[in-house]
Amino acid sequence: MGHHMPREELEPFFSPRSIAVVGASRDPSKAGYQIVLNLKAKFRGKIYPINPYADEILGLKCFKSVSEVPDHIDLAVISVPADTVLKVVEECGLKGIRRVIVISAGFREIGPEGAERERKLIEIAKKYNIRVLGPNCVGVYVPKTGVNTTFLNPSKMGFPPEGHIAFISQSGAFGVAVLDWAAMRGLGISKFISIGNRADVDEADLLEYLVDDEDTRVITMYVEGVENGRRFVEALRKTTPRKPVIALKSGRSEAGARAIASHTGSLAGSDAIYDAVFKQTGVIRAYGMEDLFDMAVALALQPPARGKRVAILTVGGGSGVMATDAAIDLGLEVPRLSDSTIEKLRRVLLPIASPYNPVDVTGSARDEHLIEAVEILMRSGEIDAIIWIPYFMVPGITESIVEKFVERVKKVNRELDTPIPIVGAATGGEYTWRLASKAEKMGIPMYLSVERAAKAVWALYRYGEWLRRVGSFEEYVEKFRKLVGM
Repeated sequence: MGHHMPREELEPFFSPRSIAVVGASRDPSKAGYQIVLNLKAKFRGKIYPINPYADEILGLKCFKSVSEVPDHIDLAVISVPADTVLKVVEECGLKGIRRVIVISAGFREIGPEGAERERKLIEIAKKYNIRVLGPNCVGVYVPKTGVNTTFLNPSKMGFPPEGHIAFISQSGAFGVAVLDWAAMRGLGISKFISIGNRADVDEADLLEYLVDDEDTRVITMYVEGVENGRRFVEALRKTTPRKPVIALKSGRSEAGARAIASHTGSLAGSDAIYDAVFKQTGVIRAYGMEDLFDMAVALALQPPARGKRVAILTVGGGSGVMATDAAIDLGLEVPRLSDSTIEKLRRVLLPIASPYNPVDVTGSARDEHLIEAVEILMRSGEIDAIIWIPYFMVPGITESIVEKFVERVKKVNRELDTPIPIVGAATGGEYTWRLASKAEKMGIPMYLSVERAAKAVWALYRYGEWLRRVGSFEEYVEKFRKLVGM
């Protein structure tokens, strides 16, 4: 539909006080059962199951239609066969419900007959001033408010905790897979929004909403094609100076583009055009799910980098070399340090350590070697970001390294004019990942390989470069410092 709207217009999708589930069911194999179950698990508002043939569902009193509910309803989630959706939306309009999520499929994605049904759906919605999410979507998941309109069984998949990354997906199934994966990875989500055919609410609307959403630090999106290109570009232009946007655009190949057309009834458009648009609007492009979230975690937890000079602080020489290669491959620099910085490092490191760059503290290192070295690097004025490769399993490194290291980094960053972002690479097994997860909870993003850590630094550099280009680097960093208490 694409008109500019105030924030309050979308707010009820994410923090409604009451939700009606139209098509609620007593049959556990039906979407309408699962939606009620998922809402019941965490949603603190009122839930009204709507089903003409049931008295109660999952212990909640049932109503024959939305018109029978005595109270005001903020949001209706519709999961009924496509041919009854229009009637239900009309009923919602008469009842005064102004936000509707249509889970049901059977619209534009199935061809001309479905397209006509979708056109009528929007006609009815406009008549009653209703905003529609979908159709053919899985709706929203907001850990903070307990809104979960997905129809997936929590015994078969995980739902991630609260965090700072918003995810907009054109694909329901991929979106759901991401939720499950994020839960396994312990990755926090602020809002998950599946937009399906986006007959009304689209990416541009959501960007305008999320740019002011205080729970969201980074906006990620899975894009197949965009209908209203001009408005999308405008929304991106307004968003990226204030918040990073990372996009995973599929359909790069011709066959991929054909697959998109048959799957969402959307025009994929030339990949080169999207590439150009992303570059012109400061969007960071990802080339896979892991890539998307690796970069998002870095941008959610760390400030952007002022430049491309990277220091590598490692316990293992080989990892330092691999990290250097990975950084150089991405167009970053791994500069030689000045004599005075090398001298300072020599004073705090073992005689066998290598104080150049990479700074290799060796497998004989103790906690303080990493902690003193990181401070020297941060204060040197010669680097813009650090990749930290702590081998937690070497004998001299204790379990308390994480707290001590993170505390020192935070202390130094509070004192610097421009904070230095730090990411870690922790290759290893269970013990290593337990400590790495702890570091991530304390604010340093950790990756399973040096290549992924280097990519995260590249994203911090790319976003910093964009902010400098549009003149909002200082302002962004200032705001970021307040957010994370840096």
